[in-house]
Amino acid sequence: VQLQAYGGGLVQPGGSLRLSCAGSGSVYGIRTTGWYRQAPGKQREPVASITSGGSTMYANSVKGRFTISRDVAENTLSLQMNSLNLEDTAVYYCNLDTWGRASYWGQGTLVTVSS
Repeated sequence: VQLQAYGGGLVQPGGSLRLSCAGSGSVYGIRTTGWYRQAPGKQREPVASITSGGSTMYANSVKGRFTISRDVAENTLSLQMNSLNLEDTAVYYCNLDTWGRASYWGQGTLVTVSS
């Protein structure tokens, strides 16, 4: 399984970006897919996830601003990010976890929020 994240870039505070993650290859028993981020000097942290059943989870810091979605037919995971602020600056990674405890990661896409 390979995950390819894209859509990052430079955006002003208050702006929006949409990240996408394209998956290729076959995997069985998907438990969750989601997004993590790692800001400079900080540990990687979960941002949002969606289970195979469609339940979503958001970090408190992004609730109401970010929306995770998936297109199963297209093997694509997306993250719509609105009202971005400086603290959202980070490298964003997509992730896929299986019930068999396998975990796959994309290469990361950089989001920079700056005026």
